[in-house]
Amino acid sequence: MKKNRLGYSELEVSEIGLGCMSLGTDKQMAVRLVHEALDRGIQFLDTADLYDDGRNEEIVGEALKGRRSDVILATKVGNRKEPGKQGWTWDPSKAYIKSAVKDSLRRLQTDYIDLYQLHGGTLDDPVAETIEAFEELKREGAIRYYGISSIRPNVIREYAKLSDMVSVMSQYSILDRRPEETVLPLLAEKGVSVIARGPVAKGILTSGGDGKAEKGYLDYSGAEAASLRGELLRLSRSGGFTDLAHLAIRYALANPAVATVIPGASTLKQLLVNAEAGSARPLAREEWDAIRAISKAGVYEQHR
Repeated sequence: MKKNRLGYSELEVSEIGLGCMSLGTDKQMAVRLVHEALDRGIQFLDTADLYDDGRNEEIVGEALKGRRSDVILATKVGNRKEPGKQGWTWDPSKAYIKSAVKDSLRRLQTDYIDLYQLHGGTLDDPVAETIEAFEELKREGAIRYYGISSIRPNVIREYAKLSDMVSVMSQYSILDRRPEETVLPLLAEKGVSVIARGPVAKGILTSGGDGKAEKGYLDYSGAEAASLRGELLRLSRSGGFTDLAHLAIRYALANPAVATVIPGASTLKQLLVNAEAGSARPLAREEWDAIRAISKAGVYEQHR
């Protein structure tokens, strides 16, 4: 599995990572999926403290017993549970971040987190204070590097200007090309890497995603999504890709700002398809151009 450097950091991440959110709460199955991923060269794992109320971090921690040194481990912070309240409260304060990291470290059964990410963010946040929290955690050795997870161009721009973040996690796929307008060029210029989530667009961009396309996706109606999927299938087959997911993942990886993609997997079959994309060839320039010609460019209408 090819590895890419994450921003200016010393972290070398597998170009195919594992988004752990969809692992589920069946510990035996989830651990098996993580181990299978590691055995196939996927060594970048991404979780978050809010996934299954912390259970996801606990399961990942169990799966990494004896294998922690083989992994680049990422998790996220910023959503706080308040006693007696439903849901989560957004809290990017320094005090909360420095408290929450201790709980994540405990659940993950590790002494350090390779990449700690702010799980959201707005311009109303105390941005300088948030950055200060991450910088202090770096100096203390609790984390190695930090980044943000956001689809908001104005927030990404602010952190790119004020912080030493090494990455931005953002949704990016053939069906969501919005980052190409401003976010990807900005981050490429700053030397900040993109972690692309959702590269197969909720399974639409896989060989088994026919029924899912009919529900539509973002500004694609069901008919539009199904039609585009059909065209992409033909392009995929003519190019020798064994699954549409490989074409979709290779599209995201073709952008120089993208260091890794993190498709999720809740079954062994899904995981194997994702892992096999690591052996698929890169897109030819004419294929990349053809995909852009038949899909919508898209722009962010909010948070510009």
